[in-house]
Amino acid sequence: MQKYSGFGLLKHALTHHENWQKVWRNPTPKHEGYDVIIVGGGGHGLATAYYLAKEHGITNVAVIEKGYLGGGNTARNTTIVRSNYLWDEASWLYEHSMKLWEGLAQDLNYNLMFSQRGVLNLGHTLQDMRDIERRVSANRLNGIDSEVLYTKDVQELVPILDCSKNARYPVLGASWQPRGGTARHDAVAWGFARAADAMGVHLIQQTEVTGIRRENGAVTGVDTTRGFIKAPKVACVTAGNSGVMANMVGMKLPLESHPLQAMVSEPVKPILDTVVMSNHVHGYVSQSDKGDLVIGAGIDSYLGYGQRGSFPVVEHTMAAIVEMFPIFSRVRLNRTWGGIVDTCPDACPIISKTHIKGLYFNCGWGTGGFKATPGSGNVFAHTIAKDDPHPLAKPFNVDRFTTGHLIDEHGAAGVAH
Repeated sequence: MQKYSGFGLLKHALTHHENWQKVWRNPTPKHEGYDVIIVGGGGHGLATAYYLAKEHGITNVAVIEKGYLGGGNTARNTTIVRSNYLWDEASWLYEHSMKLWEGLAQDLNYNLMFSQRGVLNLGHTLQDMRDIERRVSANRLNGIDSEVLYTKDVQELVPILDCSKNARYPVLGASWQPRGGTARHDAVAWGFARAADAMGVHLIQQTEVTGIRRENGAVTGVDTTRGFIKAPKVACVTAGNSGVMANMVGMKLPLESHPLQAMVSEPVKPILDTVVMSNHVHGYVSQSDKGDLVIGAGIDSYLGYGQRGSFPVVEHTMAAIVEMFPIFSRVRLNRTWGGIVDTCPDACPIISKTHIKGLYFNCGWGTGGFKATPGSGNVFAHTIAKDDPHPLAKPFNVDRFTTGHLIDEHGAAGVAH
């Protein structure tokens, strides 16, 4: 793999940037098969392939993607990175991911545009503030940076936010995670893809998996639109389509798939240098390096696989954003879109092997998938390589839905959340 550097940039400028090495290969599937097949070429699938190669020495791996790499939910999220989750099990996993984020650009030798600009979660009612104080206290007990801010602090941090007492939902305060921020979503996919390819992983695009073959209770490979591809281990990382993959082997996962909406505005001059979120009015916004306002909306209540949203959700979100930021009222939207989120009843992910030997699932991330990308890939790779859950993945075993409990790393049961 050609190393990127400032010197290399100057060198290639002399040849009009015409001699750069291809970022990754476009291989034909191997007739003899692979040690591991990963179904799904989004951020989580590519991260899994990378960590399988890097940390476990398993390089005979194929990532199979029905479209193009990073073209699913990875390309359709609002790029927020944070780890200030309430429950211990979730906070450990997301903080593990945050620590990987902090060194990931150097690790991959790829500019991910990771910006730790901080994340504000606003409180508008007394109950909001009680919940914020509870979450901040839980974060601190787990060694995660988190602070409680009040109205004056929030106004100083974000002067353009309407913190007046006349607002319909006045800002009483917020939780603040300074290490949170944003990253460039497509760069994350490309960085993991490039690094995995350099270690021998095959990235097979425009190839849809149509079936999972089994023999004597164990996986033998996958049927695809390019024929059968053999492997003793198959890992499904297909987000909103995970239920479809499970149906191929007669499994029923406790998942619901919903469209989740987002939108971006026309570019404006730099005006918002942090991430502002409000669960109460349900809208969140940050400003990209290009100047677009990146706006996140809510989940449509209906089930579906359409990568688009509905007008009522767009209207509700715009009302919330304009109410918080009156200065944005005349900014025009460029486009809206939807991703497909797969949600579990307890709002926690599934990172698990299954009762079928050699079959693994990583799914159920709901709206928290992008921020977990490196941590998810890291612990899932361990689970696949060792055929045993990573300590941070143990609470998220699929078996918890038959027991009603999460199981912590010491084997003790805790109430599912």
